[in-house]
Amino acid sequence: MMMPTMFISHGPPAIALMATETAAFLKTLSRHLPRPKAILCASAHWEAWQPLVTSGKAPGTIHDFGGPPPLFQLRYPAPGSPEVASSVQSLLAENGIAAKVDPERGLDHGAWIPLMMAYPAADIPVVQVSVQTEVDAAWHYRFGEALAPLREEGVLILGSGGAVHNLDEIGGNALDAPPPAYVSRFDEWLWAAAAAGDVASLLEYKTRAPDPDRCHPFPAEHFLPFFVAMGAARGAAARRIHQGFMYGTLSMAAYLWEQK
Repeated sequence: MMMPTMFISHGPPAIALMATETAAFLKTLSRHLPRPKAILCASAHWEAWQPLVTSGKAPGTIHDFGGPPPLFQLRYPAPGSPEVASSVQSLLAENGIAAKVDPERGLDHGAWIPLMMAYPAADIPVVQVSVQTEVDAAWHYRFGEALAPLREEGVLILGSGGAVHNLDEIGGNALDAPPPAYVSRFDEWLWAAAAAGDVASLLEYKTRAPDPDRCHPFPAEHFLPFFVAMGAARGAAARRIHQGFMYGTLSMAAYLWEQK
């Protein structure tokens, strides 16, 4: 079975406790997908100097946030997959990318919170890969391309970050604050480029998109998982399967690539 690839905007950790439209979407996420044999997640919250891959059989739940307190009671006991981790390392090596496996690393909130909402039974193996903020979108696209064969083995390649992610300007915004014009412009530009399969424009978003550095301030770690998912789809056109905003400056858009 050829699995699609997906990018989701995971939002703040507290989304797991919210009753927003995006929270409802994440809880029905699995309806958009065939059931995967395993999930490979590139999360914005694992930055490393080189590609790293979780390889433990039982990855722990990492509470890498400040609150609220009820979140610390949550656990996501999905199994890991040393076999998928080994395949990831081998595929990357075949494409000239040296990666190391990490048997101790658990799942950060960019992975486990949306997966807990989408697959609450925690019965699908999950492996994480890191993003590298010292390299660009094109590098992450090639990284995703190298992993594309996993789709034929039933592995869902999931990028988890944010379509627009500007924490600096949230200020005292209400949860349902409307997006400022610069956020809406970038969000619509991203939708148009992704729907057209315009890989060249997307990879050069820093010069082609409106207000790129304001929508994704350095190091743009929440946008890099998008390029991993797009690369694993080998540049196919994407379908936007969710649109929404939180606190005005967070776009919660999600994209699905179903071809190639």
